[in-house]
Amino acid sequence: MSIFDDIKTGLNQAIDFEKGKGKARVTVMTIHPVDQFSPDEIKQIRTETGMAQVLFAQYMGVSVKTVEAWEAGRNHPVGAACRLLAMTKKRSGISSEIRSSRCKSKQLNQQIGCRFVRFSMW
Repeated sequence: MSIFDDIKTGLNQAIDFEKGKGKARVTVMTIHPVDQFSPDEIKQIRTETGMAQVLFAQYMGVSVKTVEAWEAGRNHPVGAACRLLAMTKKRSGISSEIRSSRCKSKQLNQQIGCRFVRFSMW
């Protein structure tokens, strides 16, 4: 089946639903507001994970200067960075997992949800 056929089928199903002829699949998603973090909270999250600013920057997908600015209060994380900070803060046991992995190898493979992130430790 082509993409065109998939779209056509979906549109026909939507038309049938509007006419009362079919059932629609409903997916309900709750999107919570993005948490905001103070410079002290960001530094606490980073230090509790046992990461230096360089490693934390790689983890967050930003530059070291950005992490420095966050922790100094010159700039603030937004959007996806805040979501990742919140997930890191809520992740129980991440501090001990990171420290034990750091002692075992030069690379840290830490499972975050269903994604894997690889860090260079040196």
